[in-house]
Amino acid sequence: MDAVNWSDVYLTCFIVGFALSAFSFLLGGVHGHGVGGHHVHPIGSRGIRVGGAGHVNARGTAVSPFNLVTLAAFLAWFGGMGYLLTRYASLWLVFGLIIATFSGIAGAGVVFLFLTRVLMASNENLDAADFQMTGVLGRLSSPIREGGVGELIYSQAGTRRACGARSEDGRPIEAGTEVVVTRYEHGIAFVRRWTEIAGDELSAYPSAG
Repeated sequence: MDAVNWSDVYLTCFIVGFALSAFSFLLGGVHGHGVGGHHVHPIGSRGIRVGGAGHVNARGTAVSPFNLVTLAAFLAWFGGMGYLLTRYASLWLVFGLIIATFSGIAGAGVVFLFLTRVLMASNENLDAADFQMTGVLGRLSSPIREGGVGELIYSQAGTRRACGARSEDGRPIEAGTEVVVTRYEHGIAFVRRWTEIAGDELSAYPSAG
């Protein structure tokens, strides 16, 4: 096969690789918590658990080096390098093919490392539970008057946040009280005193003896 035909082959590989890269990008294919670092997770119908800060998603993420993204990178780099060599360099066909192949492997390797070390690493600790309001432990910065709205300060996903808060039973709650979010509706957290919930949990278990 003559150089002109190889030039067409390389150019086709480059176009296909570039198109696959754009396609993958467009489809997105690459792809603690209360005051003092506490978050309360509901367990069953009554139980609760307070987890420390820095909750890590233990499910992990495994990415194969052979995927659409690395394939696209290989084709683009292989085709681009091969096309340049056939057009602007006088190399023996086999040498040009070897250089283009190593160029494609290197390009795919760089993309794979970026995918696993940067993109996946930044997402692997994300957990939907970290952004749920129900069960969040916080402290009132302003009191909740009877039937009124106060302000709740809490930490979620490592960020200090604030939102409006209502008492779950309509009774007033003083500023500075630690509370737990029982439900969250339309930007308002409905809360109960932490001591009340802790007392309910303890009373659910009969004392020894």
